Amino acid sequence: MTTTFTSTTYASRRMRHRRPRHSAVPYLVPLVIWAGAAGVLGLWWSDTNAVVGPAGWLTDAGRITGLLAGYACAILLALMARMPLLDHTIGTDRLARWHAWGGRCTVALALAHTLLIIWGYSLASHSNVVSQTSTLVLHYPDLLKGTIGFLLFLMTGILSARAARRRMSYEAWHYLHFATYLAVFLAFGHQLSNGADFVGNRLAQVAWYALFLGVAALVAWYRFAVPVRRGLRHRLRVATVHPEAPGVVSVHLTGLHLDDLGGEPGQFLRWRFLARGLWWTANPYSLSAPAHPGHLRITVKTAGGHSAALARLRSGTRVWAEGPYGGFTANRRTAPKVLLLAGGVGITPLRTLFETLPDQVTLVYRARRAADLALRGELDEIATRRRATVHYIVDEPAGYSSPLTARALSTLVPDLAAHDVYLCGPPGMTEAAVRALREAGVPARRIHHESFAF
Repeated sequence: MTTTFTSTTYASRRMRHRRPRHSAVPYLVPLVIWAGAAGVLGLWWSDTNAVVGPAGWLTDAGRITGLLAGYACAILLALMARMPLLDHTIGTDRLARWHAWGGRCTVALALAHTLLIIWGYSLASHSNVVSQTSTLVLHYPDLLKGTIGFLLFLMTGILSARAARRRMSYEAWHYLHFATYLAVFLAFGHQLSNGADFVGNRLAQVAWYALFLGVAALVAWYRFAVPVRRGLRHRLRVATVHPEAPGVVSVHLTGLHLDDLGGEPGQFLRWRFLARGLWWTANPYSLSAPAHPGHLRITVKTAGGHSAALARLRSGTRVWAEGPYGGFTANRRTAPKVLLLAGGVGITPLRTLFETLPDQVTLVYRARRAADLALRGELDEIATRRRATVHYIVDEPAGYSSPLTARALSTLVPDLAAHDVYLCGPPGMTEAAVRALREAGVPARRIHHESFAF
Protein backbone atom coordinates (compact mmCIF):
# COMPACT_ATOMS: atom_id res chain seq x y z
CA MET A 1 0.00 0.00 0.00
CA THR A 2 1.84 3.09 -1.24
CA THR A 3 0.43 6.59 -1.00
CA THR A 4 2.16 9.72 -2.24
CA PHE A 5 1.26 13.29 -1.29
CA THR A 6 2.66 16.43 -2.87
CA SER A 7 1.94 20.03 -1.97
CA THR A 8 3.76 23.29 -1.28
CA THR A 9 7.09 23.12 0.52
CA TYR A 10 6.81 23.42 4.28
CA ALA A 11 9.42 23.80 7.00
CA SER A 12 9.29 25.62 10.26
CA ARG A 13 11.22 28.86 10.45
CA ARG A 14 13.14 27.44 13.36
CA MET A 15 14.53 24.54 11.28
CA ARG A 16 14.81 26.01 7.77
CA HIS A 17 18.24 27.62 8.06
CA ARG A 18 19.75 25.31 10.66
CA ARG A 19 22.85 23.53 9.46
CA PRO A 20 23.82 20.20 10.95
CA ARG A 21 26.42 20.53 13.70
CA HIS A 22 29.14 17.91 13.68
CA SER A 23 30.95 17.40 16.94
CA ALA A 24 34.44 16.09 17.61
CA VAL A 25 33.28 14.59 20.93
CA PRO A 26 32.67 11.04 19.57
CA TYR A 27 36.30 10.95 18.42
CA LEU A 28 37.85 12.71 21.41
CA VAL A 29 36.20 10.59 24.11
CA PRO A 30 37.90 7.30 23.10
CA LEU A 31 41.22 9.13 22.88
CA VAL A 32 40.77 10.51 26.39
CA ILE A 33 39.82 7.07 27.71
CA TRP A 34 42.88 5.39 26.18
CA ALA A 35 45.11 8.24 27.35
CA GLY A 36 43.85 7.64 30.88
CA ALA A 37 44.59 3.91 30.55
CA ALA A 38 48.12 4.81 29.44
CA GLY A 39 48.45 7.02 32.52
CA VAL A 40 47.39 4.12 34.74
CA LEU A 41 50.07 1.93 33.16
CA GLY A 42 52.53 4.77 33.70
CA LEU A 43 51.66 4.73 37.40
CA TRP A 44 52.64 1.04 37.60
CA TRP A 45 55.80 1.64 35.56
CA SER A 46 56.99 4.53 37.73
CA ASP A 47 56.47 2.47 40.89
CA THR A 48 58.19 -0.71 39.66
CA ASN A 49 61.96 -1.08 39.79
CA ALA A 50 62.29 -4.67 38.56
CA VAL A 51 60.20 -7.78 38.01
CA VAL A 52 62.01 -10.95 39.11
CA GLY A 53 60.92 -14.56 38.87
CA PRO A 54 57.55 -16.19 38.19
CA ALA A 55 56.03 -14.84 41.42
CA GLY A 56 57.07 -11.32 40.49
CA TRP A 57 55.70 -11.59 36.95
CA LEU A 58 52.37 -12.95 38.18
CA THR A 59 52.04 -10.39 40.97
CA ASP A 60 52.86 -7.46 38.73
CA ALA A 61 50.45 -8.71 36.07
CA GLY A 62 47.87 -8.77 38.85
CA ARG A 63 48.76 -5.20 39.79
CA ILE A 64 48.34 -4.02 36.20
CA THR A 65 44.99 -5.75 35.69
CA GLY A 66 43.78 -4.46 39.06
CA LEU A 67 44.71 -0.86 38.21
CA LEU A 68 43.02 -1.11 34.82
CA ALA A 69 39.91 -2.71 36.33
CA GLY A 70 39.61 0.12 38.86
CA TYR A 71 40.08 2.74 36.15
CA ALA A 72 37.52 0.96 33.93
CA CYS A 73 34.96 1.13 36.76
CA ALA A 74 35.19 4.92 36.76
CA ILE A 75 34.85 5.03 32.96
CA LEU A 76 31.80 2.74 32.99
CA LEU A 77 30.01 4.98 35.48
CA ALA A 78 30.95 8.13 33.55
CA LEU A 79 29.59 6.72 30.27
CA MET A 80 26.22 6.04 31.91
CA ALA A 81 26.05 9.27 33.92
CA ARG A 82 23.70 10.70 31.23
CA MET A 83 25.81 13.78 30.62
CA PRO A 84 24.13 15.81 27.83
CA LEU A 85 27.50 16.51 26.15
CA LEU A 86 28.08 12.78 25.61
CA ASP A 87 24.49 11.69 25.18
CA HIS A 88 23.53 14.22 22.52
CA THR A 89 26.70 13.89 20.43
CA ILE A 90 27.52 10.18 20.72
CA GLY A 91 24.01 8.80 21.19
CA THR A 92 22.50 6.81 24.03
CA ASP A 93 22.61 3.45 22.27
CA ARG A 94 26.23 3.90 21.20
CA LEU A 95 27.20 4.83 24.75
CA ALA A 96 25.33 1.74 25.94
CA ARG A 97 27.33 -0.44 23.54
CA TRP A 98 30.59 1.10 24.78
CA HIS A 99 29.39 0.52 28.34
CA ALA A 100 28.51 -3.14 27.62
CA TRP A 101 31.86 -3.81 25.95
CA GLY A 102 33.67 -2.02 28.77
CA GLY A 103 31.70 -4.00 31.33
CA ARG A 104 32.87 -7.29 29.86
CA CYS A 105 36.46 -6.02 29.84
CA THR A 106 36.14 -4.85 33.45
CA VAL A 107 34.85 -8.22 34.67
CA ALA A 108 37.63 -9.98 32.76
CA LEU A 109 40.29 -7.66 34.22
CA ALA A 110 38.93 -8.06 37.76
CA LEU A 111 38.88 -11.84 37.39
CA ALA A 112 42.42 -11.86 35.98
CA HIS A 113 43.59 -9.57 38.81
CA THR A 114 42.11 -11.89 41.43
CA LEU A 115 43.60 -15.07 39.99
CA LEU A 116 47.02 -13.59 39.22
CA ILE A 117 47.45 -12.02 42.65
CA ILE A 118 46.47 -15.24 44.44
CA TRP A 119 48.78 -17.31 42.26
CA GLY A 120 51.69 -14.88 42.56
CA TYR A 121 51.37 -14.56 46.34
CA SER A 122 51.08 -18.33 46.78
CA LEU A 123 54.32 -18.86 44.84
CA ALA A 124 56.09 -16.17 46.87
CA SER A 125 54.92 -17.64 50.21
CA HIS A 126 55.27 -21.30 49.12
CA SER A 127 51.65 -22.02 50.05
CA ASN A 128 48.72 -23.50 48.16
CA VAL A 129 46.16 -21.23 46.50
CA VAL A 130 43.34 -22.15 48.89
CA SER A 131 45.37 -21.21 51.95
CA GLN A 132 46.65 -18.06 50.26
CA THR A 133 43.11 -17.02 49.29
CA SER A 134 41.94 -17.42 52.88
CA THR A 135 44.89 -15.38 54.16
CA LEU A 136 44.30 -12.54 51.68
CA VAL A 137 40.53 -12.30 52.19
CA LEU A 138 40.50 -12.58 55.98
CA HIS A 139 43.69 -10.83 57.03
CA TYR A 140 44.46 -8.06 54.52
CA PRO A 141 42.79 -4.68 55.18
CA ASP A 142 39.58 -4.05 53.18
CA LEU A 143 40.11 -7.20 51.11
CA LEU A 144 36.93 -8.84 52.38
CA LYS A 145 34.99 -5.81 51.12
CA GLY A 146 36.93 -5.97 47.87
CA THR A 147 35.98 -9.62 47.49
CA ILE A 148 32.30 -8.81 47.97
CA GLY A 149 32.63 -6.05 45.38
CA PHE A 150 34.26 -8.47 42.92
CA LEU A 151 31.46 -11.03 43.41
CA LEU A 152 28.85 -8.33 42.80
CA PHE A 153 30.63 -7.38 39.56
CA LEU A 154 30.78 -11.01 38.52
CA MET A 155 27.07 -11.53 39.26
CA THR A 156 26.12 -8.41 37.27
CA GLY A 157 28.28 -9.54 34.35
CA ILE A 158 26.70 -13.00 34.27
CA LEU A 159 23.13 -11.67 34.49
CA SER A 160 23.89 -9.09 31.79
CA ALA A 161 24.78 -11.80 29.28
CA ARG A 162 22.36 -11.88 26.36
CA ALA A 163 20.89 -15.27 27.27
CA ALA A 164 20.10 -14.05 30.80
CA ARG A 165 18.75 -10.66 29.68
CA ARG A 166 16.11 -12.32 27.51
CA ARG A 167 14.55 -13.75 30.66
CA MET A 168 14.54 -10.46 32.59
CA SER A 169 12.28 -7.45 32.45
CA TYR A 170 13.81 -4.08 31.64
CA GLU A 171 12.99 -2.89 35.16
CA ALA A 172 14.74 -5.84 36.88
CA TRP A 173 17.80 -5.47 34.65
CA HIS A 174 17.92 -1.73 35.30
CA TYR A 175 17.81 -2.02 39.08
CA LEU A 176 20.28 -4.89 39.10
CA HIS A 177 22.87 -2.45 37.80
CA PHE A 178 22.58 -0.36 40.95
CA ALA A 179 24.58 -3.15 42.58
CA THR A 180 27.57 -1.92 40.60
CA TYR A 181 27.59 1.31 42.62
CA LEU A 182 28.06 -0.73 45.79
CA ALA A 183 30.67 -2.91 44.06
CA VAL A 184 32.69 0.15 43.00
CA PHE A 185 32.53 1.60 46.50
CA LEU A 186 33.77 -1.64 48.07
CA ALA A 187 36.54 -2.13 45.52
CA PHE A 188 37.71 1.50 45.83
CA GLY A 189 38.65 1.12 49.49
CA HIS A 190 40.46 -2.15 48.79
CA GLN A 191 42.63 -0.57 46.09
CA LEU A 192 43.80 2.28 48.28
CA SER A 193 44.43 0.03 51.28
CA ASN A 194 46.23 -2.82 49.49
CA GLY A 195 47.42 -1.47 46.15
CA ALA A 196 51.20 -1.26 46.09
CA ASP A 197 50.93 1.69 43.70
CA PHE A 198 48.90 3.73 46.22
CA VAL A 199 50.35 2.84 49.63
CA GLY A 200 52.67 5.69 50.52
CA ASN A 201 52.09 7.47 47.18
CA ARG A 202 50.16 10.59 48.11
CA LEU A 203 49.96 11.97 44.56
CA ALA A 204 48.49 8.72 43.22
CA GLN A 205 45.94 8.64 46.04
CA VAL A 206 44.86 12.23 45.34
CA ALA A 207 44.52 11.49 41.60
CA TRP A 208 42.44 8.36 42.30
CA TYR A 209 40.19 10.23 44.72
CA ALA A 210 39.75 13.04 42.20
CA LEU A 211 38.80 10.58 39.44
CA PHE A 212 36.19 8.72 41.46
CA LEU A 213 34.77 11.73 43.29
CA GLY A 214 34.45 13.55 39.95
CA VAL A 215 32.54 10.63 38.44
CA ALA A 216 30.38 10.31 41.57
CA ALA A 217 29.49 14.00 41.29
CA LEU A 218 28.46 13.57 37.63
CA VAL A 219 26.28 10.57 38.47
CA ALA A 220 24.67 12.28 41.47
CA TRP A 221 23.94 15.45 39.47
CA TYR A 222 22.69 14.10 36.15
CA ARG A 223 20.97 10.90 37.33
CA PHE A 224 19.44 12.17 40.56
CA ALA A 225 19.56 15.94 41.17
CA VAL A 226 18.59 17.08 37.67
CA PRO A 227 15.51 14.81 37.38
CA VAL A 228 14.26 15.97 40.78
CA ARG A 229 14.83 19.63 39.91
CA ARG A 230 13.04 19.27 36.58
CA GLY A 231 10.17 17.35 38.14
CA LEU A 232 9.54 20.22 40.54
CA ARG A 233 9.90 22.84 37.79
CA HIS A 234 7.75 21.32 35.05
CA ARG A 235 4.94 19.76 37.14
CA LEU A 236 4.02 17.22 34.50
CA ARG A 237 0.67 15.46 34.68
CA VAL A 238 -1.23 13.07 32.44
CA ALA A 239 -3.97 14.88 30.53
CA THR A 240 -5.50 12.07 28.45
CA VAL A 241 -4.68 8.66 27.01
CA HIS A 242 -5.80 8.18 23.41
CA PRO A 243 -5.76 4.93 21.36
CA GLU A 244 -3.94 5.27 18.03
CA ALA A 245 -3.94 1.69 16.67
CA PRO A 246 -4.46 -1.82 18.06
CA GLY A 247 -2.16 -2.04 21.07
CA VAL A 248 -0.82 1.51 20.59
CA VAL A 249 -1.78 4.51 22.72
CA SER A 250 -0.72 8.13 22.95
CA VAL A 251 -0.24 9.67 26.37
CA HIS A 252 -0.84 13.43 26.38
CA LEU A 253 0.85 15.39 29.17
CA THR A 254 0.53 18.94 30.42
CA GLY A 255 2.89 21.04 32.50
CA LEU A 256 4.96 24.21 32.66
CA HIS A 257 7.81 25.31 30.38
CA LEU A 258 7.72 22.02 28.54
CA ASP A 259 9.46 23.34 25.44
CA ASP A 260 12.57 23.59 27.65
CA LEU A 261 12.19 19.96 28.68
CA GLY A 262 11.28 18.46 25.33
CA GLY A 263 14.57 18.86 23.49
CA GLU A 264 14.94 18.29 19.78
CA PRO A 265 12.80 16.18 17.44
CA GLY A 266 13.99 12.57 17.48
CA GLN A 267 15.10 12.53 21.12
CA PHE A 268 13.50 10.58 23.96
CA LEU A 269 12.97 11.00 27.68
CA ARG A 270 12.78 8.55 30.55
CA TRP A 271 9.30 8.74 32.03
CA ARG A 272 8.42 7.96 35.63
CA PHE A 273 4.65 7.82 36.18
CA LEU A 274 3.79 8.24 39.86
CA ALA A 275 1.08 5.60 39.84
CA ARG A 276 0.79 2.21 41.52
CA GLY A 277 3.18 -0.29 39.94
CA LEU A 278 4.89 2.36 37.79
CA TRP A 279 6.52 4.88 40.14
CA TRP A 280 9.63 2.80 40.83
CA THR A 281 11.03 2.77 37.29
CA ALA A 282 11.71 5.26 34.50
CA ASN A 283 11.29 3.86 30.98
CA PRO A 284 12.46 5.43 27.70
CA TYR A 285 9.83 6.65 25.23
CA SER A 286 10.28 9.06 22.33
CA LEU A 287 8.20 12.16 21.84
CA SER A 288 5.72 11.61 19.01
CA ALA A 289 5.09 15.32 18.43
CA PRO A 290 7.32 18.41 18.71
CA ALA A 291 7.48 19.83 22.21
CA HIS A 292 4.97 22.59 23.07
CA PRO A 293 5.30 24.95 26.06
CA GLY A 294 2.25 23.41 27.73
CA HIS A 295 1.90 19.99 26.10
CA LEU A 296 3.94 16.85 25.32
CA ARG A 297 2.95 13.55 23.79
CA ILE A 298 4.42 10.06 23.71
CA THR A 299 3.06 7.14 21.70
CA VAL A 300 3.64 3.67 23.10
CA LYS A 301 3.04 0.09 21.99
CA THR A 302 1.60 -1.90 24.88
CA ALA A 303 4.12 -4.74 24.57
CA GLY A 304 5.40 -5.17 28.15
CA GLY A 305 4.01 -4.79 31.65
CA HIS A 306 5.07 -1.15 32.00
CA SER A 307 3.88 0.00 28.58
CA ALA A 308 0.59 -1.92 28.90
CA ALA A 309 -0.12 -0.15 32.18
CA LEU A 310 0.13 3.24 30.45
CA ALA A 311 -3.15 2.54 28.65
CA ARG A 312 -4.85 2.56 32.07
CA LEU A 313 -3.34 5.81 33.36
CA ARG A 314 -5.77 8.25 34.93
CA SER A 315 -5.93 11.94 34.12
CA GLY A 316 -3.99 13.99 36.66
CA THR A 317 -1.33 11.34 37.36
CA ARG A 318 1.94 13.04 38.25
CA VAL A 319 4.90 12.38 35.96
CA TRP A 320 8.64 12.99 36.24
CA ALA A 321 10.62 13.08 33.00
CA GLU A 322 14.39 12.68 32.73
CA GLY A 323 16.12 13.96 29.62
CA PRO A 324 16.04 14.66 26.79
CA TYR A 325 18.46 11.97 25.66
CA GLY A 326 19.85 10.64 22.41
CA GLY A 327 21.55 11.94 19.29
CA PHE A 328 18.86 10.81 16.83
CA THR A 329 18.31 14.36 15.62
CA ALA A 330 18.61 16.58 12.55
CA ASN A 331 22.20 17.33 13.54
CA ARG A 332 23.26 13.92 12.19
CA ARG A 333 22.25 14.60 8.61
CA THR A 334 24.93 15.27 6.00
CA ALA A 335 22.89 15.37 2.77
CA PRO A 336 19.98 17.52 1.53
CA LYS A 337 17.85 14.41 0.89
CA VAL A 338 16.53 12.34 3.80
CA LEU A 339 14.76 8.98 3.99
CA LEU A 340 12.85 8.18 7.18
CA LEU A 341 12.33 4.41 7.47
CA ALA A 342 9.95 3.33 10.24
CA GLY A 343 8.66 -0.02 11.42
CA GLY A 344 5.67 -0.33 13.74
CA VAL A 345 5.76 2.00 16.72
CA GLY A 346 9.23 3.11 15.55
CA ILE A 347 7.29 5.85 13.78
CA THR A 348 7.23 7.91 16.99
CA PRO A 349 10.62 9.73 16.75
CA LEU A 350 10.41 9.81 12.96
CA ARG A 351 7.04 11.55 13.05
CA THR A 352 8.65 14.57 14.73
CA LEU A 353 11.52 14.58 12.24
CA PHE A 354 9.05 14.26 9.35
CA GLU A 355 7.38 17.46 10.48
CA THR A 356 10.50 19.50 11.24
CA LEU A 357 13.33 18.48 8.91
CA PRO A 358 13.84 21.25 6.33
CA ASP A 359 15.25 18.95 3.66
CA GLN A 360 13.67 16.92 0.87
CA VAL A 361 12.11 14.15 2.93
CA THR A 362 10.64 10.74 2.06
CA LEU A 363 8.92 8.59 4.69
CA VAL A 364 8.56 4.81 4.33
CA TYR A 365 6.35 3.36 7.08
CA ARG A 366 6.06 -0.43 7.42
CA ALA A 367 3.49 -2.29 9.52
CA ARG A 368 1.79 -5.66 9.62
CA ARG A 369 -1.68 -4.38 8.69
CA ALA A 370 -3.18 -1.08 7.61
CA ALA A 371 -4.88 -0.80 11.01
CA ASP A 372 -1.43 -0.85 12.67
CA LEU A 373 -0.31 2.37 10.94
CA ALA A 374 -0.38 4.62 14.01
CA LEU A 375 -0.62 8.39 13.52
CA ARG A 376 -1.44 7.94 9.83
CA GLY A 377 -3.83 10.89 9.70
CA GLU A 378 -1.13 13.22 11.06
CA LEU A 379 1.46 11.86 8.64
CA ASP A 380 -0.88 12.45 5.70
CA GLU A 381 -1.54 16.01 6.85
CA ILE A 382 2.18 16.75 7.26
CA ALA A 383 2.95 15.28 3.82
CA THR A 384 0.24 17.41 2.25
CA ARG A 385 1.63 20.57 3.80
CA ARG A 386 5.28 20.12 3.00
CA ARG A 387 5.60 18.59 -0.46
CA ALA A 388 6.77 15.32 0.97
CA THR A 389 6.36 11.71 -0.08
CA VAL A 390 5.07 8.99 2.22
CA HIS A 391 4.87 5.27 1.38
CA TYR A 392 2.84 2.90 3.55
CA ILE A 393 3.95 -0.74 3.28
CA VAL A 394 1.88 -3.46 4.99
CA ASP A 395 2.40 -7.22 5.12
CA GLU A 396 -1.31 -8.07 5.07
CA PRO A 397 -2.92 -8.43 2.62
CA ALA A 398 0.01 -9.89 0.71
CA GLY A 399 -0.78 -7.86 -2.40
CA TYR A 400 0.40 -4.69 -0.67
CA SER A 401 3.58 -6.17 0.77
CA SER A 402 7.05 -5.18 -0.37
CA PRO A 403 10.28 -6.93 0.66
CA LEU A 404 12.86 -5.02 2.65
CA THR A 405 15.58 -5.33 0.04
CA ALA A 406 17.98 -3.00 -1.72
CA ARG A 407 16.02 -3.33 -4.97
CA ALA A 408 12.65 -2.61 -3.37
CA LEU A 409 13.94 0.41 -1.45
CA SER A 410 15.69 1.80 -4.55
CA THR A 411 12.43 1.51 -6.49
CA LEU A 412 10.54 3.44 -3.80
CA VAL A 413 13.30 6.04 -3.28
CA PRO A 414 15.20 7.06 -6.44
CA ASP A 415 18.82 8.06 -5.87
CA LEU A 416 18.73 6.24 -2.54
CA ALA A 417 22.52 6.30 -2.10
CA ALA A 418 22.45 10.12 -1.95
CA HIS A 419 20.13 10.14 1.08
CA ASP A 420 20.70 10.29 4.79
CA VAL A 421 18.58 7.53 6.34
CA TYR A 422 16.94 7.71 9.77
CA LEU A 423 15.85 4.23 10.82
CA CYS A 424 13.68 3.15 13.74
CA GLY A 425 11.84 -0.13 14.24
CA PRO A 426 12.03 -3.61 15.78
CA PRO A 427 15.54 -5.15 15.96
CA GLY A 428 14.95 -7.68 13.18
CA MET A 429 13.57 -5.05 10.83
CA THR A 430 16.42 -2.68 11.68
CA GLU A 431 19.09 -5.29 10.92
CA ALA A 432 17.46 -6.20 7.61
CA ALA A 433 17.10 -2.52 6.67
CA VAL A 434 20.77 -1.77 7.39
CA ARG A 435 21.84 -4.69 5.19
CA ALA A 436 19.54 -3.54 2.37
CA LEU A 437 20.67 0.07 2.61
CA ARG A 438 24.35 -0.86 2.54
CA GLU A 439 23.72 -3.12 -0.45
CA ALA A 440 21.95 -0.20 -2.15
CA GLY A 441 25.09 1.92 -1.75
CA VAL A 442 24.15 4.07 1.24
CA PRO A 443 27.36 4.79 3.21
CA ALA A 444 27.35 3.55 6.81
CA ARG A 445 27.95 7.11 8.05
CA ARG A 446 24.58 8.14 6.55
CA ILE A 447 22.54 5.42 8.26
CA HIS A 448 21.33 6.77 11.60
CA HIS A 449 19.46 4.68 14.15
CA GLU A 450 19.13 4.32 17.89
CA SER A 451 17.88 1.32 19.80
CA PHE A 452 16.29 1.08 23.26
CA ALA A 453 17.10 -2.63 23.49
CA PHE A 454 18.79 -3.52 26.79
